[in-house]
Amino acid sequence: MNIGGIDKSRIDAMVAQLRAASAKMENVAPNPVVGSAVGTPKLDFADALKSSLEQVSAAQSASQALGKRFAMGDDSVNMSDMMISMQKASISFQATVQVRNKLISAYQDIMNMQI
Repeated sequence: MNIGGIDKSRIDAMVAQLRAASAKMENVAPNPVVGSAVGTPKLDFADALKSSLEQVSAAQSASQALGKRFAMGDDSVNMSDMMISMQKASISFQATVQVRNKLISAYQDIMNMQI
């Protein structure tokens, strides 16, 4: 039977996929940041922020190194690989700046609240 141009069996298949994905998500282990399992160290905000900044720094360093190798004429470095690396570093830096801006905005909002 067709419902709005879509076969009912296809709709049933999509619903079954959604249910399977939902069941998978329910069976996934809790996030280590939120979970309180014994022996699992909790990752606080400062540690998460520090690791994110280190990842951004590492991406920028790697892209600069790739750019230097390409500029020096290293045949093992493709221009496309260098450009992709630079774009990844740029996007991660821009995302970090946006997170910083949101944090500053939230801090200012909290400081302006009346008690």
